[in-house]
Amino acid sequence: MTGIDHNAALVEQVRALLSNRGADAPCLTYQALAAVLGLTPPGTIQRIAAALEQTMREDVVAGRPMIAALVVSRADGLPRRGFFDLAVALGRFPADPGGHRAAWQAECAAVLGQVDAEGT
Repeated sequence: MTGIDHNAALVEQVRALLSNRGADAPCLTYQALAAVLGLTPPGTIQRIAAALEQTMREDVVAGRPMIAALVVSRADGLPRRGFFDLAVALGRFPADPGGHRAAWQAECAAVLGQVDAEGT
């Protein structure tokens, strides 16, 4: 399997796993996501980040909430800086960092609403 094929498969796995999150425990840490997917070092978090960034691009193009919003750092319970930077670059979040937390919370609510509507 090539690196591109492997990344596409990882993106699909990430999306499938996050699509099954419920309102009772919606968020997952980067490390927990890597563990559930059976990824091992080196480069585990970088592979997760790349897959999440791809889901973000796909979701924005498709007009869906960004499912990557459900993945957070165990340090502060928020996505890492790269999530916010890409969300701004994709036009989904405001440029002002002061509005990022509220935008992220709204994005999580939208993702969970979509998941509930799809019956998963």
